[in-house]
Amino acid sequence: MLHNALSSHAASRGEAGDWTSGRTRHAAPELESLLLRWPPRVHRLEARQALFHAGQPRHSLFYVRSGCFRTSVLSEDGREKITGFRMRGDLLGLDSVDMPAHACDAVALDAAEVWELPCAHLGDMLPEVQERVTAMLAGEIRRDWRWMLALGTLGADQRVVAFLLDLSARFAAMGLDPELLQLRMTRAELGNFLALTLETVTRALSRMQARGMIEVNGRRIRILDEAGLRRVLAGEGERWH
Repeated sequence: MLHNALSSHAASRGEAGDWTSGRTRHAAPELESLLLRWPPRVHRLEARQALFHAGQPRHSLFYVRSGCFRTSVLSEDGREKITGFRMRGDLLGLDSVDMPAHACDAVALDAAEVWELPCAHLGDMLPEVQERVTAMLAGEIRRDWRWMLALGTLGADQRVVAFLLDLSARFAAMGLDPELLQLRMTRAELGNFLALTLETVTRALSRMQARGMIEVNGRRIRILDEAGLRRVLAGEGERWH
């Protein structure tokens, strides 16, 4: 499995299409059906409510049934770094599965529902559930690799494009319209995740809209020219001004 993961990472280095490869891989309905046999404890959160904080004792994993969460860590000097955005089908707490405490903060960006999976009972889960949890952990590792590569090698516009294509793929996998993206995070939070300033994110979106690739209406973005976005991600054409 590790060899396959490494091969996937190497292949992603030059393939813009990797950001849309998740469109047929989402297995949330199947996992939910398995979890309902248990059944899990349900928690509902309001927008901007924390599910857990770094350093808090870790007793459970949390399956995201609905809503969107941001995960973040604090640097030694107190700066917050957003590490990801989790949506339906994701598991929160996987990053600290071998630790006594959570390693990050998880905050709901809108009204959300999670299913609690106590770690003490993970060994009692159905084999199918255990296999899916393992696969989800491997998938998160590969996703983190892609983003590390993107932040280290892509320009500002390409990072924003990569985010839009990745989000589009995730929407499609959940059965949502892949061309109509409703952002739950602010521009500042998106910039924090992409290691860009708020102004840089805003200018990148404006350039894409001016070129007819997207339509921006507040936090709602409609993709009009996916092929054009993928050309930008691939580095084709001259740099925008």
